[in-house]
Amino acid sequence: MSTTEMIRESRMNSFTASLTASAIAVSEELRMQAEKTLNSLDFPTTRNEAWKYTRLNRISKLELSTGHAGTLHLDSNFLISQEAYTLVFENGHFIAELSSKDLSAAVSITELKNADEKTLQLIGSQVITEGEVFTSLNTAYMSNGLVIRIKANASLEKPIQLIHVLSGRQQMAAYRVFVVAEKFSKASLLTGFFSANAQNSLFNGVTEILVEEGAHLTIDKLQLESEGNYHIGTEQVRQEKDSSFTINTITLDGTLVRNNLNIAVDGLNCTTNLNGAYLLRNDQHVDNHTMVDHRKPHCNSNELYKGVIDGTATAVFNGKVFVRNDAQKINAFQSNGNVLLSDSATINSKPELEIYADDVKCSHGSTTGQLDETAIFYLRARGISEKSARNLLVSAFIDDVLSKISSEDMLSKVQTILRERYGWEL
Repeated sequence: MSTTEMIRESRMNSFTASLTASAIAVSEELRMQAEKTLNSLDFPTTRNEAWKYTRLNRISKLELSTGHAGTLHLDSNFLISQEAYTLVFENGHFIAELSSKDLSAAVSITELKNADEKTLQLIGSQVITEGEVFTSLNTAYMSNGLVIRIKANASLEKPIQLIHVLSGRQQMAAYRVFVVAEKFSKASLLTGFFSANAQNSLFNGVTEILVEEGAHLTIDKLQLESEGNYHIGTEQVRQEKDSSFTINTITLDGTLVRNNLNIAVDGLNCTTNLNGAYLLRNDQHVDNHTMVDHRKPHCNSNELYKGVIDGTATAVFNGKVFVRNDAQKINAFQSNGNVLLSDSATINSKPELEIYADDVKCSHGSTTGQLDETAIFYLRARGISEKSARNLLVSAFIDDVLSKISSEDMLSKVQTILRERYGWEL
């Protein structure tokens, strides 16, 4: 065995030593592929192009155990909406006692640990485990998960909110959610990630989403896990013809956060919207990796990500739009803007287009800068303090993304957090 192989085996073995293998009866093929990946690969390094600006040493050195469910008290800080259908996870375990008992007849919820073989066949059908360490870790060590099915032709009056809470020290929370928006349905999801006295813990979640013909699905996502914890999240989405999918990701906390968002636009006349805002301080690190794969013609995609980075924080945006040669008449737009509030803040931005069709309208752009001192002077000349002037400019900059949030409850919660943290009036 070579030295490199010994180091790889030692690191991965050490990381998984205290984890308990998943009892979820996924397909044998999926389980074997996950085990093969974990036995053959180490954690990605900066030599891997997809992880070029994100170092995982802090995660790979964690000594974690499989997350356990304690006695979580679900206070209002962990809720986004008081009116939504609520589904609660603690450290990857579904907590039925804290979740809504009476759901709409248009929604079916199945726990993975109780699912039949046909339902479990869905798991892994949208994602790739080969060569993907964190997806494989999730597959091999997931505690539980849900299959959420919005029935055909249904239009939900209330959103479904999924609340994920990290608690305790050195826990790995691994869950799997599969969402099916059946034909011509319409629904919105609120997802919130929080922590309760958690330290040196890792959330590693995978969400698989199928948006069927004519369906409309919107997700508003808030990441508010405390510093000292880590988050690796993957959303894999497939859209069928005439469907619409929108996701708004707001990242406000966490030591290291990586968002993998992959959209396969696999039908005619689809609309896809990806929006994100990240507001970083201290030595936080957030990495947004997105991929929109246009496979069929006559589709539209829009992507807008904005960051405000302070202290010694670092951010990464790597967004790719892929247009296949048969995907004509595509309109795809991508934009990433960043404001650096300190000389030590860093952003690595890499928007990409890979186009093989010849009748498309595609554009991408990235801007990075500091606050406009002329604008600050203009506001101060009208009696506004320097601090208030800076806050006003930053809040106006980030409001482009916040205005995309579809849920009034989510928008209100985000605005409250920013008001309390920064004194912003949005």
